Amino acid sequence: MPRVKRSTKRSDRRKKILKRASGYFLTKSKLYQAAQEAVERGLAFAYKGRRLKKRQFRSLWIVRIGAAAKLNGISYSQFIYGLKTAGIELDRKVLADIAVHDAAGFASLAEQAKAAIAAAKKQTASA
Repeated sequence: MPRVKRSTKRSDRRKKILKRASGYFLTKSKLYQAAQEAVERGLAFAYKGRRLKKRQFRSLWIVRIGAAAKLNGISYSQFIYGLKTAGIELDRKVLADIAVHDAAGFASLAEQAKAAIAAAKKQTASA
């Protein structure tokens, strides 16, 4: 069997893993195998966390919009329905920002949503 000369590839790979594991506790930052397992686990959590972050922010935006809508006398679901009926296409991120930083602007959006709901009810009643 021919002799395999790995050049620097093996040490480079190990160095990369150990560099990523620096700051981990005890052997996880010193020994290659333990470091490799810890790094792979950490990368898996990071991948999962990037997806969870999107979910959590959307949930936060919905809570903020719902709270501001309640202050204006309308439920979250009715507010979103009213905006869609009025043809106002703002996403939840922007609506949450408006709710936090511009109460008067949000109040006007809530009034538009209420008016659109009332017009939709009137239209269905007459049909």
